[in-house]
Amino acid sequence: WKLAPDLWPALTTPTRLSSFLAMKRKKLDGQVCEICGDEVGLTVDGDLFVACNECGFPVCRPCYEYERREGSQLCPQCKTRYPRLKGSARVEGDEDEEDIDDIEHEFNIEVEQNKHKHLEEAMLHGKMSYGGGPDHDNNAQFPPVIAGVRSQPVNGKFPISSYGHGEQMTHSSLHKRVHPDPISEPAGSESWDEKNEGGWKKRMDDWKLQQGNLGPDDINDPDTAVIDEARQPLSRKVPSAPSKINPYRMLIAVRLAVLTLLLRYRILNPVHDAIGLWLTSILCEIWFTISWILDQLPKWFPIDRETYLDRLSLRYEREGEPNMLSPVDIFVTTVDPMKEPPLVTANTALSILAMDYPVDKISCYVHDDGASMLTFESLSETAKFARKWVPFCKKFSIEPRAPEMYFTLKIDYLIDKVQPSFVKERRAMKREYEEFKVRINALVAKASIVPPEGWVMQDGTSWPGNNTKDRPGMIQVFLGHSGDLDAEGNELPHLVYVSREKRPGFQHHKKAGAMNALVRVSGVLTNAPFMLNLDCDHYINNSKAVREAMCFLMDPKIGAKVCYVQFPQRFDGIDSNDRYANRNTVFFDINMKGLDGIQGPVYVGTGCVFRRKALYGYDPPKGPKRPKMVSCDCCPCFGHRKKLPKYSEHGANGEAANLQGVDDDKELLKSQINFEKFGQSAIFATSTLMDQGGVPPSSSPAALLKEAIHVISCGYEDKTEWGTELGWIYGSITEDILTGFKMHCRGWRSIYCMPKRPAFKGSAPINLSDRLSQVLRWAHGSVEIFLSRHCPVWYGYKGGKLKWLQRIAYVHTTIYPFTSLPLVAYCTLPAICLLTDKFIMPPISTFASLFFIGLFISIFATTVLESRWSGVSIEEWWRNEQFSIIGGVSAHLFAVVLGLLKILGGVDTDFTVTSKAAHDEEFGDLYTFKWTALLIPPTTILIINLVGIVAGVTDATNNGNQAMGLLLGKLFFAFWVIAHLYPFLKGLMGRQNRTPTIVVIWSILLASIFSLLWVRIDPFVLKTKGPDTKQCGDNC
Repeated sequence: WKLAPDLWPALTTPTRLSSFLAMKRKKLDGQVCEICGDEVGLTVDGDLFVACNECGFPVCRPCYEYERREGSQLCPQCKTRYPRLKGSARVEGDEDEEDIDDIEHEFNIEVEQNKHKHLEEAMLHGKMSYGGGPDHDNNAQFPPVIAGVRSQPVNGKFPISSYGHGEQMTHSSLHKRVHPDPISEPAGSESWDEKNEGGWKKRMDDWKLQQGNLGPDDINDPDTAVIDEARQPLSRKVPSAPSKINPYRMLIAVRLAVLTLLLRYRILNPVHDAIGLWLTSILCEIWFTISWILDQLPKWFPIDRETYLDRLSLRYEREGEPNMLSPVDIFVTTVDPMKEPPLVTANTALSILAMDYPVDKISCYVHDDGASMLTFESLSETAKFARKWVPFCKKFSIEPRAPEMYFTLKIDYLIDKVQPSFVKERRAMKREYEEFKVRINALVAKASIVPPEGWVMQDGTSWPGNNTKDRPGMIQVFLGHSGDLDAEGNELPHLVYVSREKRPGFQHHKKAGAMNALVRVSGVLTNAPFMLNLDCDHYINNSKAVREAMCFLMDPKIGAKVCYVQFPQRFDGIDSNDRYANRNTVFFDINMKGLDGIQGPVYVGTGCVFRRKALYGYDPPKGPKRPKMVSCDCCPCFGHRKKLPKYSEHGANGEAANLQGVDDDKELLKSQINFEKFGQSAIFATSTLMDQGGVPPSSSPAALLKEAIHVISCGYEDKTEWGTELGWIYGSITEDILTGFKMHCRGWRSIYCMPKRPAFKGSAPINLSDRLSQVLRWAHGSVEIFLSRHCPVWYGYKGGKLKWLQRIAYVHTTIYPFTSLPLVAYCTLPAICLLTDKFIMPPISTFASLFFIGLFISIFATTVLESRWSGVSIEEWWRNEQFSIIGGVSAHLFAVVLGLLKILGGVDTDFTVTSKAAHDEEFGDLYTFKWTALLIPPTTILIINLVGIVAGVTDATNNGNQAMGLLLGKLFFAFWVIAHLYPFLKGLMGRQNRTPTIVVIWSILLASIFSLLWVRIDPFVLKTKGPDTKQCGDNC
């Protein structure tokens, strides 16, 4: 502080100085945080909260905690790392810091009373400066003020201050503890704000000048509040309420304890007359317990997130200035227009072109892996209709912006509409869309009959994709040329058709190969720094979805380390009961929230916005190195301290030197990059160095298109790292899981974004056969990953960048199909017990029954509490439990077998695309029965349990009431299996409960087998070892 000279004699002792410091901190109550505008507040001891002990820049505790936890951990003013204060949680970087805070012991009377009086004098004569400079006004060196101009984008980062050339930092300046004080000084001194250049207010204005937010004439600008709002974080984490999550965690611990006691009881009490059944059940229960633990651990820290779209606009979309939002390339993939109707793909493309984002920053790439002329022509019609649809959506703020979904919504479409012309224009647009549908339907009808000579284009040339397995690469830009305007004369986004080259003898890697081709094509043509990938049936339901993602990816504090933002999948056209758990809400609303609290959600294949740099195999940027602790020769050091680095007279000092070093490291990194890993394309390799995207201005469109054709040739990936380290990773049909796993292993984190209005919506197979085929494909991919070199059990330990809870989540993601083996055995045990009159447990005592009662109560209680913090209903949880058993005994079992056949025998499985055609009747496809071998195992389990129930009841009736007690346990076991398979049973029955012929044949066959088994067992005959000749003689 600047003190009047007459106060110096009164403060010449450390005791009086300490008292004065306490008095000053109490007077500072009410000081305002310069980041959020709230009061700074007090500490738990009643003193003023001081975040930075070096410069005393006023920051409240919430902003201090946020900066330490999510930001750079540096003071905005002096760039000193924030110390860990009393009551603050430890964060990364605190491990090497001392447990004793310097400020609490700087005036230690016993230690320093006779040794360090010159430090006290330095404290008394010190003045506030940026980083603690020399003590005298005439020699004070302030960092140069960077007068920001309003046309520059606000990046939210604080410039690093530097000292003058050759300037030396003294010990006294390094140990100042100065706090800016806006209140009046004691009697005899002037007001703080009336001091010349040392006034706090002027210093704060100078600090804001550095950020580019204020000009010399804008200090009293009324827009300052708006600018300050733009500097706030674009998002925030919302941890689950302690009142909801803490009881849940306690019950999880209780449930684990009950499971441990129950398993101990089961192991210590074997069934000697049914040792095989008992051992099988014990092994199954141990596996189920391990699987439950693997599933439960990643859900320990669930969080929600909030985004602030208004702050995003204030920061990057200032009125009268160029829009600074980052461009986005959007990928849509399709392969078979007969299973993925062109109208569905067209609606997805239209929703992309009309979304709420600057049109010059949107590029939509539709990849047709089937090279179908039907898809090509339908996309041409889509481009024509978009010229009318896009301005209509933006004029009236239509939601959703997929016309098929908008015109079929059963809601009042006049809500919030005030323009008188809306009704008239909506009717005209609906007529336009119906005519568009008719044209698409005509193309589909035409494509149903393939001409013998193949398809011919309008100019008379043969369609290049007539031979789908031997075709050249094709690119057609439908929208994006100069002069492409909509009906109202506005610019339209890019719309590009892409079909990669395919030749016999080359491995094309299915969807992963198509996605990598899109990455390279977009890198050559538009090279946006971010990419959104969507399935052809997933339209944009929330026009601001990309803005939601940008709140994380463009956040100056956390964005640089975020590799992708994953949105939950939501679906249309699912029956209200969700018989086969198509919505998958347990995974998307529970598991993914838990992962977001660790290192981020897994990538699920669609609805994900990527950072292009992360897909190129780069590591995330390293956080700023915290300043080394300073030690002087005149004071005792508490604990381990690091020496002050030496400053060269011929180099830049302070953080400026560090910043220069970072730039040098980046240039060195670029010089060491092996561009051959990207392939033989100089233009594409150059684009990988452009962090902010864009294409070289000297390149002509014709040259770029020629290069784009080159990068999608089938031999381009030879001798490169595509599919191994770059782009989507090959080796599994679930390339999404593998790609996200590789990014997390490099140290990236991902974000889970759940806006109130679902970002994307798609279609899901709602009939039993298609649903099981879909689950089979997912499970087969997980088995492939588990049996590959990328298995999360042993992959990715180098560098230790994958958090252990995240690793557990990936282990469970790849190992869950193997649960089908014990599950099939466990679901068969009730029938065997009923048919053989054996049981897996001995008669239990009243005390032992408490274990089972406690288990069921804990299961019910954890389900209820999980529903509270996640929002998932009990009914949805039960549907998920049912289908986990149905899929476990069918699709997962087949996935394990197919995975082992591929690894051991080299037998590859070709999966077909799931049909996405909508049924004419609502939920009509729900009752469609398609025979598949996946139905055999659950059908068999159902029948043997039903036969077992009949046999068990008959046997108990024949033997009297003595066997009824044990029978109840067996019947409960069997009904547990049947209750979980009940949706499967309803699926077999169809709409009018008429069982298909094939199922009847299987039922008769299986019933005959178990009837013969029943006769062989013959339970109606009393089981004896032979006649007792002592009682009834030889003629007994």
